[in-house]
Amino acid sequence: MSVIDELGILAISTRLQRLSEQFRKDGALLYKVYDIDFEPKWFPVIYALTKKKSLSIVELAAEIGYTHPSTISLLKELEKQKLISSKKDKKDERKRFVQLTAKGDELIAQMEPVWEVMTTVLNEITKTEHNLLKAMTEIEENLKQQTFLQRALSLKKLS
Repeated sequence: MSVIDELGILAISTRLQRLSEQFRKDGALLYKVYDIDFEPKWFPVIYALTKKKSLSIVELAAEIGYTHPSTISLLKELEKQKLISSKKDKKDERKRFVQLTAKGDELIAQMEPVWEVMTTVLNEITKTEHNLLKAMTEIEENLKQQTFLQRALSLKKLS
């Protein structure tokens, strides 16, 4: 058992990051096995656009739960790969809408069978005594009500 594992709850962020990195690394390798040129970090944007077709950048950021600058960064990479395109809103020139290109749609068709494999494997991995997704949802809801920092600061005031 590593020092991080021994820390318990204090290392939750580190352990979640470790899990995330493992999933991303293996996901990237699986895409390569299927001969698909795709970065796992692009997934939330690509998937959101498969479901919503056209979104403003603000809507997309809210949909995937990323900050506006993080979303912009991913969009630049995807535009460079010609997987998405953007157009200005006719009513408000400051607003841009993004959508998949034909190349993006072709990529989705290639990726859907891989997503089925990933879903099967992830269901197998997470089939544990405690439901990871349910726990994550509960934690996210708790944080929406009061952030980690807000909770810590309220404890500081009490001491």
